[in-house]
Amino acid sequence: MHHGEITKEIAQGLKVVQKRIQEAKIPASKLDETLNLATWNIREFGKRPRKKASLHFIAEIIGQFDLVSIVEVRDNISDLAEVLRYLGPYWHVVFSDYIVDSGGNHERIAYVYDKRAVTFTGLASEADAPRKKNKEGEYVPLISWWRAPYIASFRAGNFDFVLIAAHIRWGDSEKQRIPELKLLAEWVDRRSKEPFVVDQDIIVLGDFNIPGVQSELFKAIASKGLQIPAALMGVHGTDLAKNKRYDQILHHPHYIKSFTAQGGVVDFYEGDHQSLYPKTTMTKLEFTFEISDHLPLWIQIDTDTDAEQLEQILNPKG
Repeated sequence: MHHGEITKEIAQGLKVVQKRIQEAKIPASKLDETLNLATWNIREFGKRPRKKASLHFIAEIIGQFDLVSIVEVRDNISDLAEVLRYLGPYWHVVFSDYIVDSGGNHERIAYVYDKRAVTFTGLASEADAPRKKNKEGEYVPLISWWRAPYIASFRAGNFDFVLIAAHIRWGDSEKQRIPELKLLAEWVDRRSKEPFVVDQDIIVLGDFNIPGVQSELFKAIASKGLQIPAALMGVHGTDLAKNKRYDQILHHPHYIKSFTAQGGVVDFYEGDHQSLYPKTTMTKLEFTFEISDHLPLWIQIDTDTDAEQLEQILNPKG
């Protein structure tokens, strides 16, 4: 980490953040063997100026992982660029463009990654909703995402995979989110079966605004076989109260065993935000605009898949 010259107050806050990160018990990743993957909604990241301390805290949290999908990045990416400077020269980013209407909310999706651990392999694209030709001869989608999911391909060890990150609409009711969730599930299922798909190892992640795994919303995203890795099947709420499953990491994998038993959330809040800012008084709401109202969700992936690939060659299924 390249925090550089910082004030005593920022140093005090960083010590608190580091202690809370340690309590998450994130195992160290091993080059060519494991990868620590996370997804994080950083609230309105770039919409308004954040305190210098907050950017250091965000960088410290991101730096615990090898690859992080970030949703709710806004059109102004200057704060993201500063976080990358703190992370250091090995960290890179791939990010989407933004839509200026109220549905798009000026949001981007970004993949921030440590190139020493993971390689970007070239595919980066928004997911287009299926289209049909109308009476006027134009191809139009029957339903669209307010914010299109963002796709990127990576390699870690000998594990090639595709990430699809999404930020599903909030809407006026939970029911309004279901069509988008179903569309995403169907899109992933259809794309994974196409002959020229870049890779069949697909991981879907992001903020799906799903309150819990028993809800109709979760049933919609899981309707075509997407599933939660076993390590995340417990109570891993990603709101600050840790009782809502808004954020998800779901897999549609070819190599099932790639998902290890290590995963969880990083609780940088722990019911007390004030100790991160020892000389600044702020409300909890104000705090959510400094760091976030979401906790990062993470999982460790086994990227050394040689044994399983050989097993599948010797004992093919079906």
